[in-house]
Amino acid sequence: MSYLRAEEVLPKELIEAIQQYVSGENIYIPCVEKKDWGSQTETRKYYSERNREIYDKSRRGVSTVILAQEYFLSEKSIRRIIKSETAVS
Repeated sequence: MSYLRAEEVLPKELIEAIQQYVSGENIYIPCVEKKDWGSQTETRKYYSERNREIYDKSRRGVSTVILAQEYFLSEKSIRRIIKSETAVS
C-alpha cells in the first residue's frame, strides 16, 4: 500500500482541521464507493474457474483427498467448494 502526502492532495485548511484531531499519525480514509471483492483484478475469475474445476472433477469421481493434494487445500475446503458449486448448479 502506498501513501499519499496530505500536503500534496489536500488544501491547507483541511489539513489544519484534521491536525486538531490527529497529528503526525497515519489515518485511513475509506472509499466513498465500495467495490466488490475481486472486481478490479482477475482473482474472482481465477477462483471461480478453479472451484468449477474442483466440482467437475469431483463429479467424475476424483476423491476429496486427491483434490486436496492437487489444489493444496484441506479436505474440508474441498467439501465446502463442492457444496457451494452444487448449490449454484
